[in-house]
Amino acid sequence: METYSYKQQINAPAEKVWEVLWNSDTYRQWTSAFAPGSVMESDWKVQGRTLFLDGQGNGMISTIRSMQAPEELIFEHLGSVVNGVEDTTSDAVKEWAGALEQYYLKEEAGVTILEARVDTDPKFKEMMDNGFTKGFETVKALAEK
Repeated sequence: METYSYKQQINAPAEKVWEVLWNSDTYRQWTSAFAPGSVMESDWKVQGRTLFLDGQGNGMISTIRSMQAPEELIFEHLGSVVNGVEDTTSDAVKEWAGALEQYYLKEEAGVTILEARVDTDPKFKEMMDNGFTKGFETVKALAEK
């Protein structure tokens, strides 16, 4: 497992960037860079339940490890969802369970630096590079409107 980092400077307050990241409508827009139809379903509680799903309902089961709006949100990935079936115990899932997806927003004088740090298998690096580069460009465009 490797950790990859992605940053974007956005000319908007951290609160606005946070809203663009996690509002269900704008979330779908920026995460379409990963998979069209992406959605996130969360109870927004630390140690609660969050699902990251693609347009076919497949994806990951996660929890929020830490949340300090609008500066930090850290997800811990616990398992997968495939064809509606949740898996948190298979050997394949155990290889990556516990991986973190971390978001940090630092604002100074109305300019926010958005950073994501993602633990993933190196075979997904190209997908992560493409998704976060294009996705964060979308976040920037939406937040700067």
